Formats: sequence, C-alpha cells, structure tokens
Amino acid sequence: MSSSLFDRLTEQLGRLPGIGRKTALRLAFNLVDTPDLARDLAEALNLTWEHVGECSVCRNLTEHEVCDVCTSRLYSDTVCVVHNPADMRAVEDAGLYRGRYFVLHGFLAPLDGVGPDELGIDKLREMTIDPGVTEVILALDSTADGEATSIYLARTLEKTGVSVTRLARGLPPGASVEFADSLTLTQAFEGRQKV
Repeated sequence: MSSSLFDRLTEQLGRLPGIGRKTALRLAFNLVDTPDLARDLAEALNLTWEHVGECSVCRNLTEHEVCDVCTSRLYSDTVCVVHNPADMRAVEDAGLYRGRYFVLHGFLAPLDGVGPDELGIDKLREMTIDPGVTEVILALDSTADGEATSIYLARTLEKTGVSVTRLARGLPPGASVEFADSLTLTQAFEGRQKV
C-alpha cells in the first residue's frame, strides 16, 4: 500500500537535477526512516528559502545585501561572467581567479522567455563601465546556448571599451564549467582569448 504523502515526497525529490526515480525513492525512505535528518533538512530548506537571495552587485547567492566575494574584491579590474552560482563555486575552488564575478542565472533563450533583462545584462554593463574594470572574462559553458550567450555578451560589452576574453578551449565542446576539474579550469583560464 502506498502513501500519497510519501509519493509526493518522492516526486518532489525526483525533480532535483541528477535524481532519478530510484534515487528519489531511496532518499525518501531514508528521510522517513531518519526523523532527525528530515527535521534538520526541512529547517535548512526553510531558512535558506527565507534568507538567501541574490547579491545586489554580482547576483551570487548570499544571506546579505552584498556577498562576501564582492565585499572583499570591490576594486578588482576583472569581472568573470558565469552561468550560475555552481560555476562560480567551481572557479573559486580551483583558486585561479581572484577578481569580481557576475552570475547570469541562465543563458539567452528567447523562445523560453529568457532575454537580456532576465540575465541582468544591464547590471553587468553598468559594472563594466566602472573605470577600474579593464577585462571581462566569459567563463560560460561551450554548449550551443553558452556560445550564443557569449557572442551576444561580447558584442554588447565591446561598446563599453573593456577587453572581452573567453576561457581557452581547455573546456571541451558541450562541457559544463561546474563539472570541470582544476587542471582543465587552470588551462582554460591561462589560455583565455580575446573575443
């Protein structure tokens, strides 16, 4: 006999990226069998939902108005544009880059209603007008959507007078920055090219 609440929990867990039906079932059983874990997870989700939002400068996730990265690097002369906060974390964890960031939270997809406004392109353009900024690094996935967004950003940002570069082809076509290893990211950063 099945419980509709249990089935709903399984269904919701299955909506997470990379979680298939069997994994969702295992997670649901584990949560039901471990009430302390379930309670802690529910509390963490609730607190995150209530208190985490976008940084007013770079659009990273933060509990504050301005994230810690922006607070410590306000005077950097480079801005690294990434697809999502997971990509930003991957670049930070590699330890190769110590400048500012801008998080798009998506790629251009006009048919899906994702245009420049949804990606915060005006805010990025304002950031690059800062007289201290000399370079914008496009650290976007080498997928069709990532390439299209990179081309659009390069054309848009070249009007501001900053140098626009992209990560070198250390990232193979179709690869995601989030899942790249440190060596691949190192090669991509060191071999970045003008767009």
